[in-house]
Amino acid sequence: MKTTQRLLVIFLIGIGAITPHVRADERRAPKPKVDEEKMKAIFFADINDAFRGEAPTIASVRATAAAVAAVAAPAAASTGGDAAASGTDLWSSLISPQSLEDEIKRLKLEFDGVVTTPGAFNSGGYLDARLHLTVLASLFAVINQHSGEVRWKDQAAAARDLISRTAFNCKAGSTQVYNEAKLRKGDLQDLVAGSGLSSKDAEPETDWTMIADRSPLMEYAELVIESLEDGARDEGTIKKETDLVKRNSELIAVLGEILAQEGMDDADDDDYAKLSRDMSGDGKAVTAALGRGDLEAVRLGVSKIRQKCDACHEQYR
Repeated sequence: MKTTQRLLVIFLIGIGAITPHVRADERRAPKPKVDEEKMKAIFFADINDAFRGEAPTIASVRATAAAVAAVAAPAAASTGGDAAASGTDLWSSLISPQSLEDEIKRLKLEFDGVVTTPGAFNSGGYLDARLHLTVLASLFAVINQHSGEVRWKDQAAAARDLISRTAFNCKAGSTQVYNEAKLRKGDLQDLVAGSGLSSKDAEPETDWTMIADRSPLMEYAELVIESLEDGARDEGTIKKETDLVKRNSELIAVLGEILAQEGMDDADDDDYAKLSRDMSGDGKAVTAALGRGDLEAVRLGVSKIRQKCDACHEQYR
């Protein structure tokens, strides 16, 4: 016997050894009976019958994919992806001109109450002044980049730089810092009254690292969320405090984005940036729910904002 034949015999014997034998007395289930007429309504007799028109080719699939990508690219650019880089589109999508104006007026009044006497200021009032001025400088930075018709827009950059410098100096209390804060009190009064700033000198670009300090901004965010929760306790309160809830939800949306701006503390930390921008998204969701009258969604959105804030505070300060 030739070598090849021997190998074939060995192979067949091996298969016979590992193949289970079917005993003659082994009982098996009977072959199922199928109604072929019924099967015609479920399965195609020929796979080609499953296609309508001509079967797709690789070339046609690639062409379709390219067309879809071409349509999707400009849509993505206009709705989200690079919103953080194009400041005007970003801020106008987060907060209305009215909310910006109302909050600046409110903060101005609170700041007035802090800058009263050197003694009170140096005893701790400088910390409140730092918070108010940091937020005011940040809001004027937003106004400067806002695409809407916002009051003080022509002087927003100058106000941003002037107020942020004083906010930085308010890390400690002294007569000199008090006098500087008093000058800012007068500047804010002039702005609100309509006479404007005496100087309009400003840096051409917004440098968030020189404007917004995370610690007072996070403290402010906590105050805004508390006010938001008070205004969204129940449906009756939401209906009564609609304007307040709207302003606060928009402010949260803005704060979430500011805290994640390039150069801000931990902004290069992916987890931190996600928490900040998720909080911003929740603020937008509350504003949208309020607009369509979905009060239950408003309450749920406020709860999500609180969760994001608490999660952030556990890891970052």
